[in-house]
Amino acid sequence: MGKARSAARGKASAAPAGAWGGRARPNPNPFEVKVNRQKFQVLGRKTRHDVGLPGVSRARALQKRTQTLLKEYKERDKSSVFRDKRFGEYNSSISPEEKMMKRFALEQQRQHEKKSIYNLNEDEELTHYGQSLADIEKHNDIVDSDSDTEDQGVLSAELTATHFGGGGGSLPRKDAQQLGGGEEPHKTRRELIEELIARSKQEKRERQAQREDALELTEKLDQDWKEIQTLLARKTPRSESGGGKEKPKPDAYDMMVRELGFEMKAQPSNRMKTEEELAREEQERLRRLEAERLRRMLGRDEDAHSKRPKHLSADDLNDGFVLDTDDRRLLSYKDGKMNVEEEPSGDASGGENGEEEEEEGEAWSEGVPEDSDSPDGPVDLESDAESEDARERPQGGQHPSPGERLTTGDRAAARAELPYTFAVPESCEELKSLLSGKSMEDQLLVVERIQKCNHPSLAVGNKAKLEKLFGFLLEYIGDLAAGDPPDLGVIDKLVMPLYSLCQMFPESASDAVKFVLRDAMHEMEGTVETTGQAAFPGLDMLIYLKIAGMLFPTSDFWHPVITPALLCLSQLLTKCPVQSLQDVVKGLFVCCVFLDYVSLSQRFIPELINFLAGILHMATPNKQSQGYTLVHPFRALGKNSELLLVSDEEDLATWQRRSLPLQWAGSLKTQTETEANHTRLSCLAVCLALVRRCVLAYGPLPSFHDIAWPLRALLTEHLATHCCPPALQELSRSVLMEMENQPRHYRPLVCEKSKPVPLKLFTPRLVKVLEFGRKQGSTKEEQERRRLIHKHKREFTGAVREIRKDNQFLARMRLSEIMERDAERKRKVKQLFNSLATQEGEWKALKRKKFKK
Repeated sequence: MGKARSAARGKASAAPAGAWGGRARPNPNPFEVKVNRQKFQVLGRKTRHDVGLPGVSRARALQKRTQTLLKEYKERDKSSVFRDKRFGEYNSSISPEEKMMKRFALEQQRQHEKKSIYNLNEDEELTHYGQSLADIEKHNDIVDSDSDTEDQGVLSAELTATHFGGGGGSLPRKDAQQLGGGEEPHKTRRELIEELIARSKQEKRERQAQREDALELTEKLDQDWKEIQTLLARKTPRSESGGGKEKPKPDAYDMMVRELGFEMKAQPSNRMKTEEELAREEQERLRRLEAERLRRMLGRDEDAHSKRPKHLSADDLNDGFVLDTDDRRLLSYKDGKMNVEEEPSGDASGGENGEEEEEEGEAWSEGVPEDSDSPDGPVDLESDAESEDARERPQGGQHPSPGERLTTGDRAAARAELPYTFAVPESCEELKSLLSGKSMEDQLLVVERIQKCNHPSLAVGNKAKLEKLFGFLLEYIGDLAAGDPPDLGVIDKLVMPLYSLCQMFPESASDAVKFVLRDAMHEMEGTVETTGQAAFPGLDMLIYLKIAGMLFPTSDFWHPVITPALLCLSQLLTKCPVQSLQDVVKGLFVCCVFLDYVSLSQRFIPELINFLAGILHMATPNKQSQGYTLVHPFRALGKNSELLLVSDEEDLATWQRRSLPLQWAGSLKTQTETEANHTRLSCLAVCLALVRRCVLAYGPLPSFHDIAWPLRALLTEHLATHCCPPALQELSRSVLMEMENQPRHYRPLVCEKSKPVPLKLFTPRLVKVLEFGRKQGSTKEEQERRRLIHKHKREFTGAVREIRKDNQFLARMRLSEIMERDAERKRKVKQLFNSLATQEGEWKALKRKKFKK
């Protein structure tokens, strides 16, 4: 025991030198020494951490944090840091002379560089009257264009005496004698200055006159010299000069240069008008046309306008007429009276009177009295506007000439003409009253004028009115589609006004279309809940679905209008059974709309494939061996399972392929058996065309062949060649060919080949001999990796421990600052209380003293 203690003391006495890193303390404190005991000693093992000094290490860490972390903490909100940016100040490899030269070069470069591109005063050359001040300092005289060269820079004696001679003093004696003759009264300073100004102006005018005379003489001399020069010039004849040589032709480059020189330069165009300005101009134009139509209809202002003389400007030469015929006559005088030859007797008397009246009217219109109240502006300024207005007027409502009277037929035509301004209807009935009974062009014109006259930029409430107009147009289109027969031409043309309104007000338009779709879906769901199935909707609902795809984008992943419309279409194909040819036409129309919706996004619609397969199933004669499965609303066997089957060979031979009229979706008229068979074959042709579109759309899908397997089975096995016309057979063969030509994008699943399991044999088990000090079954790279992992873990733990100690140190510093501030505040409060107590004592003592007295 004694030997062990002595050895420990010896190690402790030698340890501080290694722990401190400097010179060892002679007698360390034994309570600061920590001995790390080992369980057993190993011969030859060197230990580095057998003895430690935790107190010394803690003091050193505290001192280090005080010098670094505490300093940063105290300077956390300070930005006044001085940095020495002198070149080469701490570089010992550069000599002082080189440092000075480099610093001088950098300073010169910094001065010559332009610090800011917006500083216009930097390195600016000062000038005076267009000349540099540096040149002026060379004492070069500046020549003034308005002054004489003789008296340049010299002030006259009078001006000097007046301005610098003591103010109101008199002129010199010599000048006074010249001015007044010796005894003139004394003149004031103002009068003298005015005389000087008048005299200087007179002299300036004389100098200007001399310059003009010299300029005229110079021009005359130049003109005389040109005349003399023409006489002196000798022209050589062509025979002597040219000798029969031709002038060389210019090459392509010279010709191009001359063409570019004479090429028309681009002219600046007018400013593009804004949408508000265009709308305002259109409204004004329609109002002007409406005012003219009302005048023509009532016949009020035209008569007065025809009697009112035409205004002529002061510089009018009366050359605005054209003589169609030579109506000149010989003029002679007889007995002092004018005699004019009469026209030939070929014309009727009524024509002569009419021409005379017209001539009188023209003469009256050309001559305007002074007190005329007609507008002063020329009539030609409104020619462009009148030409534009003439395009809007129909042929029946032409504006009569100013000299004509409106007849009853003209007024009736003006009444029959469409108004040019309309107010936005407040209800759908008002819109129907405006559009009913008019042709398709007139209805479109009425809707267009309603939009132009009530543009949102023209008034505050026009936006809300036009938003309602969109809903009214939708309702009107539904009424047209529900009619018998439906007016599909007007519906097709009304899509453009709907599209323009949808672009102006997308939110209100989407709300209106969603309301229509929601109403139809609620009605269908109620029917399905009560009866278990629902019939296909009317033509108006189908047209609404078609219009929704034309108004809104169908390629979006999610859209507030198109997504519900897609759900509505899928519900129609799955919940509505096919019970008649009219249902077949409606279902095929829904399939066409569906394909239009997904033409860009290429979305796969299983309801579409199922419906087309069901339609083909209705046209198959053999239903015994089915290689497919039908889904609701179709059945393999039943009442309508052979709805599209045609067995009459005469009808098959006389059928011709044509498109299905959309009117049949509204109401199918009664047909004969032949017409019904032709309709069945047309439906089958449309179905095959839709199948081809599906093949082209879904061909790139990896699972296309599995999707198209029911369609392929129907086309190959069940559609017999004898029950279809040749056109349908060719169409089905082309569809099958396109299905086969689509590439396969996947390989069939095959079980992976596994290695055969060997039989269990009694083989010896080899075990590797363990190597002490290393992990079992590890290579050199694995050992290095584990060593790095262990080192990283140790460093990470040490870093976390240091961060924790730093946080504790900062917390102690903050706590000490708070305690110092609190102690200072308590000291000041105590001092204030002491002073107040002293004052209170003094005041009470003074009070008692007064009370005793």
